Amino acid sequence: MRLNHLNLCVKDLSEARQFFESFFGMQTTGEVANAVVIMNDGEGFTLVLSKPRGNAEDALIYPDGFHVGFFVDTCEEVDRLYHRLKTAHVPLNQEPRKMREGYTFYFHALDGILFEVTCLNESPTLS
Repeated sequence: MRLNHLNLCVKDLSEARQFFESFFGMQTTGEVANAVVIMNDGEGFTLVLSKPRGNAEDALIYPDGFHVGFFVDTCEEVDRLYHRLKTAHVPLNQEPRKMREGYTFYFHALDGILFEVTCLNESPTLS
């Protein structure tokens, strides 16, 4: 069994679409009106972005600890993405660092969703 897709409710579909395309290389494969954007990572995972139903948009709060995590192959990729986000003025509270089994940073975007970017099994080059 493998995870096929995830539906992530967001307040602004256009902003979320651009965010995932620009920073995480997701490709849009379909849209339904102004309610759903279907994206693919090129490796078989589908991310569905949707508008909350009814008046849920006003109360769209994910529980503490919920996050969207991305693995990259090298520590250099972690650093590169961190600097791209920083240059784009995405609020970043911490720099990448060795954490548990990898090299990681966390940040909030898209109205408070927590994101994680990690490289496993490699140590960063310390200068």
